[in-house]
Amino acid sequence: MALQCACLRLPPQDLLDAVPAERDQFAQRLPWSAEPLQGWTADKKLHGDFVPEKADSPGCTPEEAERLAGYRARILELTTQVLTHPYWATPLSGLDRMEARTTLKRTHDTAGPDA
Repeated sequence: MALQCACLRLPPQDLLDAVPAERDQFAQRLPWSAEPLQGWTADKKLHGDFVPEKADSPGCTPEEAERLAGYRARILELTTQVLTHPYWATPLSGLDRMEARTTLKRTHDTAGPDA
């Protein structure tokens, strides 16, 4: 028995796709270390010419650290909304629950070529 749900994709799920992508884009512009650290150079690796090294890191500004913490908090909030949604409190168990969750997760995949 598969459970039919009127809300096949929750709005927090869409945001949960977008917010981490936005956070990752922001994080790529940050220094390699959140705290100011001296750069380093390591020895050349065996069987290769690559010499690992990092330049000095000025660290993140308080505004950057606050924005990154805001992204983390938003992702946690959205994850909690999705995981505690009443849809998951259905009386299904075992294979029926697994099938219902798989159907819900894959609804956007079956929208068709015009979607």
